Amino acid sequence: MKILVTGAAGFIGFHLSRRLLDEGHEVVGLDCFSDYYSVQLKRDRIKRIDGREGFSLVEEDMNDQAAMERLFSDHSFDAVVNLAAQAGVRYSLENPKSYVNSNISGFLHILEGCRHSGVGHLVFASSSSVYGLNTTMPFSVHDNVDHPISLYAASKKANELMAHSYAYLYGIPCTGLRFFTVYGPWSRPDMALFLFTKGILEGTPINVFNHGKMKRDFTFIDDIVEGVVRVVMNKAAPNPEWDGADPDPSTSPAPYRIYNIGNNNVVELERYIGALEQELGKKAIRNYMDMQPGDVPATFANVDDLVQDVGFKPDTPIEDGIKKFVEWYRWYFSE
Repeated sequence: MKILVTGAAGFIGFHLSRRLLDEGHEVVGLDCFSDYYSVQLKRDRIKRIDGREGFSLVEEDMNDQAAMERLFSDHSFDAVVNLAAQAGVRYSLENPKSYVNSNISGFLHILEGCRHSGVGHLVFASSSSVYGLNTTMPFSVHDNVDHPISLYAASKKANELMAHSYAYLYGIPCTGLRFFTVYGPWSRPDMALFLFTKGILEGTPINVFNHGKMKRDFTFIDDIVEGVVRVVMNKAAPNPEWDGADPDPSTSPAPYRIYNIGNNNVVELERYIGALEQELGKKAIRNYMDMQPGDVPATFANVDDLVQDVGFKPDTPIEDGIKKFVEWYRWYFSE
């Protein structure tokens, strides 16, 4: 297959592109190398796949309509995986406009490209943050998610709605993936595990929100990639039993699906930090803080639909995932 991966220099995009290349697919990687975090880290990721047979890099911003029109006219994609986005819940409180540009306008250009070029399957990243004020655990794709508490979450919910409208109007198979707290080697420097590791090794305090009572469904990057690859190969199809009188948010009479990809295992933040301390052989200096605006106290993924439809359930224990991250961190910063 020929697959477009947007955000190919990003954390998930890099790992996915490498996996697809390993399987013999042709990958066109799109990235604008924004400076939201270290551009050097993004370049270092891309260096590990650029030049490989079957990979080509396109340096453009998906918010550039003309550039996206050229991209889709120059290539015929069997599938598109949209991972490019302005990430981060907390940053959305500081710079909301960037979320509209990347996550709304940019996504529209991807949808239009798929529409006009006959793409066979659009798979796009959503987020566990769309569950917002929901409290029923584990979070289910069959539950209503109309109460996001950050603009980032709202932009991801908007992506789901936009994709559904295109699936319905134009018959484009669209699948949205709600990722749950992804971690692992090559992750973003603004993510908790990266910040904690840096702080512990430097002997500086780490900020522990909600006084360590945060609970997260931490999902290792290899599990995320496995789930994405399986979903790409499992084209979204209409649900013939969908009922408008009792609408299921995760399916549709259009070729549209939503899945959670999470470890299906809630871990308290203190255990997460403890596993990291064990791996680093050094104690953290904790700076306990209140919850931040836009954050939620807990996430927990119901992955029954993912298991049923693609036969995969993420299961990497946090101790194993953290060990692999620390090995990468020590290697990367010792080069």
